[in-house]
Amino acid sequence: MYFVQPSLILKELLIDKFEIPFNTILSKSTALKLFGKIDCIGETINIDGDNTYIIVGVFEDLPKQSHHNLTIVISANGNLTAKQRVELYSEVQGIFKTGTKLFKPGQKFNKGETLIRIDASEYYASVQSAKSNFYNSVTSIIADIKLDFPDVFKKWENYINSIDITKTTPELPEITSNKEKYFITGRGIISSYYNVKNLEQRLGKYDIRAPFNGILTEALVTEGSLIRSGQKLGEFIDDSVYEMEVAISKSYGSLLKVGEKVELNNLDKTETYQGFVSRINGSVDPTTQTISAYIEVKDEKLKEGMYLEAQLEAKEEENAIEIDRSLLSDTNEVFIIKDSILVIIPAKPVYFGESKVVLKGIPDGTHLLAKPVPGAYAGMLVKPYVNTSKSQ
Repeated sequence: MYFVQPSLILKELLIDKFEIPFNTILSKSTALKLFGKIDCIGETINIDGDNTYIIVGVFEDLPKQSHHNLTIVISANGNLTAKQRVELYSEVQGIFKTGTKLFKPGQKFNKGETLIRIDASEYYASVQSAKSNFYNSVTSIIADIKLDFPDVFKKWENYINSIDITKTTPELPEITSNKEKYFITGRGIISSYYNVKNLEQRLGKYDIRAPFNGILTEALVTEGSLIRSGQKLGEFIDDSVYEMEVAISKSYGSLLKVGEKVELNNLDKTETYQGFVSRINGSVDPTTQTISAYIEVKDEKLKEGMYLEAQLEAKEEENAIEIDRSLLSDTNEVFIIKDSILVIIPAKPVYFGESKVVLKGIPDGTHLLAKPVPGAYAGMLVKPYVNTSKSQ
């Protein structure tokens, strides 16, 4: 017994008459072949010269199964993580000074804005002292340069005039001769210069700035507290771009391609997002035998940690059909209908989904069962079944 949708019924008597023995229905083509018309309700046919059946309905010819190109869709799920994430650590020690924005989770910062400002007044004084010593060292040699190296005197004089201890120390003038290099090095100018630059570099670490536009997701310190070197301060993420890592069976790994579009949705199926495969891991997890793929997705509604389901369009399979998994046997065989008799034929599954399976090797024009038939066997006689219930 196989199933015919009510919409396929062309002519019928009271449908419950179909349940009466020796009542039957015919396909449109069979009715035209036997009676030359569709309206053959009430006519009788004799089968094998033994039993006479009354025609109580006519249905449209069952559609034949035909091959077409199917896109294999792999289902996967996972949690969103920010593509750009920074764990904030302090490299210096001092008191956390109050800034223009609160250092609290959920606070947004633009690129270049100060996230944390640590009191550097004591350290700043030592930097200024080192700058002053460097300035004195350069000034002390300018007279000797004028006498011994008159050709480079103007260059060093301009350099001295450009030094401002309240600003970053300018780069040393280019040294053009070995004599000049030996003289400048012997007076300790180069070592003093790099000592100052090192102190200036460290001074910059008292201000931690946002490396990109984003949002603070974790704050472990508060204004006014003492921050120690090496202490974790919080986490900062770019909340405009997220990634989701999904584990794909290694048997499907070769089907995925970087750049393939991916449709994602939440568990309630109320929101849909568009993404794409950004990366595919080159190694297989030895424990789970899976390959990690990374899906990039952008949407203002997304938040880090959200659980989403993804439908990855892995590959287009030519000359294939998709049927319910329950119709495929453990031995990779399916029932087909041939002259009202069930016949078993082999099939080649190329992909298993949660409820569907993609098959190849099914001949064009084959009639397949729509639902499993309990106790079905090869050679079993079947006939169409008309479902009259409103719920399909």
